[in-house]
Amino acid sequence: MSTTVAGVIFIVSLVAAVAAVYRPFGDYMFRVVSQRKHSRVERGIYRIVGVDPDADQSWGVYGRSVLAFSAVSILFLYALLRLQQHLWLSLGMAPVTDHIAWNTAVSFVTNTNWQAYSGESTMGHLAQMAGLAVQNFVSAAVGIAVAVALVRGFARSKTDQLGNFWVDLVRITLRILLPVAVIGAVMLMAGGVVQNLHSGVDVETLTGGTQTIPGGPVASQEVIKVLGTNGGGFYNTNSAHPFENPTTWTNWLQLFLILLIPFSMPRVFGRMVGQNRQGYAIAAVMALLALTSITLTTVFELHGAGTVPTAVGAAMEGKDVRFGVADSAVFAAVTTLTSTGAVNSFHDSYTALGGMMPMLNMMLGEVAPGGTGSGLYGLLVLATITVFVAGLMVGRTPEYLGKKIGSREIKFASLYFLITPILVLTGTAAAFASGNASTALNTGPHGLSEVLYAFTSAANNNGSAFAGITVNTGWWDTATALAMLLGRFLPIIFVLGLAGSLARQAPVPESEGTLPTHRPLFVGMVAGVTVVLVALTFLPALALGPLAEGL
Repeated sequence: MSTTVAGVIFIVSLVAAVAAVYRPFGDYMFRVVSQRKHSRVERGIYRIVGVDPDADQSWGVYGRSVLAFSAVSILFLYALLRLQQHLWLSLGMAPVTDHIAWNTAVSFVTNTNWQAYSGESTMGHLAQMAGLAVQNFVSAAVGIAVAVALVRGFARSKTDQLGNFWVDLVRITLRILLPVAVIGAVMLMAGGVVQNLHSGVDVETLTGGTQTIPGGPVASQEVIKVLGTNGGGFYNTNSAHPFENPTTWTNWLQLFLILLIPFSMPRVFGRMVGQNRQGYAIAAVMALLALTSITLTTVFELHGAGTVPTAVGAAMEGKDVRFGVADSAVFAAVTTLTSTGAVNSFHDSYTALGGMMPMLNMMLGEVAPGGTGSGLYGLLVLATITVFVAGLMVGRTPEYLGKKIGSREIKFASLYFLITPILVLTGTAAAFASGNASTALNTGPHGLSEVLYAFTSAANNNGSAFAGITVNTGWWDTATALAMLLGRFLPIIFVLGLAGSLARQAPVPESEGTLPTHRPLFVGMVAGVTVVLVALTFLPALALGPLAEGL
C-alpha cells in the first residue's frame, strides 16, 4: 500500500467516525446543558461552593463568574508549582521557577497548555495530576459553557438571563468530559499508553540488567489533553513519544477524541435554537475549512519542494517513521484547526508551505472545528459578521436566527475578531524590536516564521510549538503569558456581551428579504468571509515569512 493511499484511508475513516457520532453525541450534550434537574453529587458541589443552581445569571454576572473562577485557578496552580517540593508525589523535583510557573499556570487555565519546559523532568505526579490535568478538564468546560451561553442568547428573547456558569461548569465536567475521558483512557492503555504511579518502569536489558524508563499517569493525562482539545503532555516530545502515542491506532484515536466534542457542538447549537438545519450549516463550514486545510497540508508535505524532499519522495525530517508523512501532516492540521496544540512531529522541519498551514489554521481563529466550545462561539461570531456584510450589500437590516444585528452586536463581534491579530502582530513586533527574537535558531524568513508561530499559538490559545526557538526566558514567559491571558478572556467577554445583547431582543419574524442561513450559499459565504478577513489581516506577515521562504 502506497503512502498516499494509506493517508487517504486514514482521513476517510476519521471523517466517517466523526460523522457517525455527530448526532448521538451532540444530542447527549444538548440534554446535559438543557436539563433543569440536578444530581445529588452536583447539589453537594453547589452547597460547598455556595451557589443557587436554580438562579440564572445576566451576561455580566456570567462573565464575572468565569473571570473569578479562572483567577483563583491561576493562583492555585501557581502556588502548587512553586511549592511542589513540599508536597506528596513530588518525586524530589525542585520548585518550578517563578516565570515558568506563572507562564504554565496561565497557559493551562486559558486552555492553551503551552509548555516551555520538559514535563517529565520538571514536575512531580501531584503537580501533573492535581494541577495540570484538572485544568485540562475545567478550562475545556469553561469554553463549552461560554458557547452554550452564546447559543442561549440566540435562543432566548426579552431576557437578560444566560444560564448559570457554575451549573454549566459542573455538569459539563461531570457528565461529558469525565465519562468520555475514562473510556478514552482505557482505550489508550489498551493501545500501549503507560499508566502508573511510579517514577519509572524497570525493563530487562539484553545484558540481563535493568534500566529505568520514566513512567507516570500518562494515559489519563493524554486522553484529557486530546479530549479537552488542549496541548501539553507528560513528556517533552508530546505525542511523538512512544509512551504517549505508541502506534498508528492510538494516533487515529487521539485525533478522533480531539474532533469529537468540537464537531458535535453544532448539533447542540441546532437543537437549542430549534432548527437542526442551522447546526448542519455550521458543521458544514467547519468541515469545508478543515478538509481544505488537511488536504493542502498533506499535499505540501508529500510533494515537498526542495532538493532533498524531492529526492526521497517526501519531507521526512522531524517526523516519526511510525506515522510517516501523511499521518503526521493530518495530525498537524487537526491539532491546529482545533486548540489542541499536541504534536507528533516538529512543525519547524516542515516544508515552507507545509509549515505555513498549521500557522494559518490558528490565524483562522481555530473555528474548523476549533476548541471545545471556543470553536463554535468563534464561528458564530464570524457568521454574525457575514450576515452583517450581506445585509449591507442588499441595503437591509441584517438578521440572524430572528435577531437583528445592529451596531451594538457588530461592535462586540468586531472586537472579538480584532483582539487576536493585535496580540499576534504586536507580540511578534515586540520580540524583534527588543532583541528577544534572537532566541530563534534561524534567521531570515524562517526565523520570522518561528517567532510569528509562537505568538500565533499563544494568542489563539493553541499551545503547539514550531520548535527551533528558545522560549523559556523571563521575557518570553511573560510576553506569551500576557498573549494567552488577553487572547482567552477578552474574546470571552465580547462573546458574552454579544449573547446578552441578543437575548434582550424580541424575535424578528422572517420575511422575503431574510437571508437563509442554512443553505449552501450561506455556508460558502461564511467560509469566504473567514478566509478573506484572515488574509487581509495576516497576509503581509505571512508574505515575509513562510511565503517568502517557499518562493
